[in-house]
Amino acid sequence: MKYVKQLMIILLVSLLGELLYAYIPLPIPASIYGLVLMLVGLCTGVIRLASVQETAKFLVSIMQVMFIPAAVGLLNAWDVLRPILLPVTIIMVVSTVLVMVASGEVAQWVQKREGKAEQR
Repeated sequence: MKYVKQLMIILLVSLLGELLYAYIPLPIPASIYGLVLMLVGLCTGVIRLASVQETAKFLVSIMQVMFIPAAVGLLNAWDVLRPILLPVTIIMVVSTVLVMVASGEVAQWVQKREGKAEQR
């Protein structure tokens, strides 16, 4: 029953993200609204980490399975993708490298900042 309650909290936040997407005329995906709401809820204490942690860990562990329908959809759209495969591949590689570099830089910055805070 605990897992059902945790899943309902996550789904409620996702629903709120969908509602924000429907009512706010910005080109931001509903999932981003939901993630921001979850972050705000966790940071402010409105949502306790313990109230979603175990189900969230499970969902992250099966995340690869969630991409199977998208991959099948790509296979069905092969005729459309074939002419633009090279540009799409280049964009994916460049954007992946940029995200990796940015994530590493931010992680190093946070570690340095935490190290300076501990020295005080």
